[in-house]
Amino acid sequence: MINYKEILRYQSLGLNNTQIAAGCGCSRNSVISTLRNAKQKGLDWVKVQDWSDSELADILLLSSPPKSIYKMPDYQYVHREMQKSGTTLTLLWLEYCDQCRSSGEVPYKTTQFNKYYHDYLQKTKATFSLNHKPGEVMQVDWAGQTAFLVDSDNGELVKAFIFVAVLPYSGYTYSEAFIDQKEESWINAHVNAYRYFGGVSRILIPDNLKTGISKNTREETVINRAYQEMASHYSTAILPARPRKPKDKGAVEGTVGNVSIFITSSLRNQQFFTIQELNKAIGAKLVEFNHKPFQKKEGSRASVYEEEKSFLIPLPSHPYELARWKTATVQFNYHICVDSQNYSCPYECIKQTVNVRMTKTTIEVFLKGSRIASHIRLSGRPNQYSTYVEHMPPNHQQFIQWNGKRFLSWAEKIGTHAVTVVQWFLSQHTIEQQGYKACMGLLRLADKYTSIRLENACSKALSFTSQPSLKSVQAILRSGQDKIIQKMEQPLLPSDLPLHGFTRGAGYYALRKEEQC
Repeated sequence: MINYKEILRYQSLGLNNTQIAAGCGCSRNSVISTLRNAKQKGLDWVKVQDWSDSELADILLLSSPPKSIYKMPDYQYVHREMQKSGTTLTLLWLEYCDQCRSSGEVPYKTTQFNKYYHDYLQKTKATFSLNHKPGEVMQVDWAGQTAFLVDSDNGELVKAFIFVAVLPYSGYTYSEAFIDQKEESWINAHVNAYRYFGGVSRILIPDNLKTGISKNTREETVINRAYQEMASHYSTAILPARPRKPKDKGAVEGTVGNVSIFITSSLRNQQFFTIQELNKAIGAKLVEFNHKPFQKKEGSRASVYEEEKSFLIPLPSHPYELARWKTATVQFNYHICVDSQNYSCPYECIKQTVNVRMTKTTIEVFLKGSRIASHIRLSGRPNQYSTYVEHMPPNHQQFIQWNGKRFLSWAEKIGTHAVTVVQWFLSQHTIEQQGYKACMGLLRLADKYTSIRLENACSKALSFTSQPSLKSVQAILRSGQDKIIQKMEQPLLPSDLPLHGFTRGAGYYALRKEEQC
């Protein structure tokens, strides 16, 4: 599916249609159609940045344009003719259009004609120079040469990988060592590079490593979700270099070699026990590297960077925070479980599969591209609950006004045995709120059977087990067993007492007679 939001975002960055198509992994015609329809409907990135992809697609109602069969020019002939004096690409394109009309075929427009010729030049190693604009591109890569840390426990050498970022216009460079090349290190390296440069380039050109680019072919470009999120946060566009085409990022390839010689090799005889020590030494060498005078022109990387800095996009108000994604199913208690903690979602989403975005501080829940819940991330003991009242069904929300202390205060007015039963109901669940319904049901029995009978029923239930249930108390009340307790515990009246306390009655002698028999 075409990512219409990314097309509008890339347009807001000032990228041309070809660059947008490469960054979004779609055809140039799709980009043109999307922008045309968005303009007709008065839509731009500012208006749609909070929309979901499905909402934007429904409004644009784009249909796939019919595919035309274009005649591919003979670029071997074109290149041979270009060697002749006075021949231009425009002249050759006009001749190509005349040939297509005479044969009834469809010609490419001049932009595509020129693009395919440049591609032909690169394939045949007939390269052309690239003139970078200030603040336009940042190229990134891992250096092939590694540094080493010394393990303080056993003295073994541990590899440290060197990240390099360069602004091609000025050659201004940032470098940092990491203990691995995983996604977290890759993202943090970019965040630190942007902080070092004090701004963001409009285009980011990485290599095709799996931590950043999942797939990059002529037909499709798939960027990892976290990497794409980082680019959106910094308002830049990712245009990965073509596979096995190092000249697409020649500036960083050359800088990697220079960094390896000037920085890494110069530190080879020093020992570092932590990554912080190594990066402190790299930082000192990096300042020297960027201020080193050019050999064939005046100035240095740092002096040219001062001119380029004003062309960079300003940094956002806060740096990007790496997020992990997972899928989860909303359970019948309208919560999802993330790392043994529970977070509520709207009860209408029960049994729906949702996408969960996890950072160090927040948990965000998305359904079909729209955010439906956001929580502060829980920490500490497992099986805690973060629940919003608005996520609960209406019949559950009535219990929110209650709490354990209120139920216990109500039970104290009935009796000590009722308090014991309420305490058990509140403690037998993972969270206290799950016992409110049973407490409410128990205390309402006082309205139907009176408080005295309820207290006696709780006493009777506790004589059977230390873990009574609401059903057992209800059964005692329905059967009237609580009245037996009430009769046994009722104090005797003076008229019921015998006249002589030590006189044995007929019952005593009848019992003795049976024992003797």
